[in-house]
Amino acid sequence: MKNLGNMLKQAQQMQARMQEMQAKLEAMEVEGAAGAGMVKVLLSGKGDLRRVTIDPSLVVAEEKEVLEDLLVAAHADAKQKVEATMAEEMQKATAGLNIPGGLGGLKLPF
Repeated sequence: MKNLGNMLKQAQQMQARMQEMQAKLEAMEVEGAAGAGMVKVLLSGKGDLRRVTIDPSLVVAEEKEVLEDLLVAAHADAKQKVEATMAEEMQKATAGLNIPGGLGGLKLPF
């Protein structure tokens, strides 16, 4: 019974840490850039697109494909940063908790 009590206590601790992590990720903003900073995107910690900034020199009809490619690259850069931050926060949230089998590739729903 003592093990069950410890497991419940750990589950409550993890739940509290996860709630803190969710709030922190929601408030966080991560910027991704491409084309030497000519295109920037700002994502929330949950990956929601908040802002796109485009250098005026790229807004030319003949450069449409370049601009589209830079937008995709900037988004990928920001998304990679969000995922790295999320993994770091998850590690902090689960630090010190004895989770049988670890997280086993746990993916968050965002």
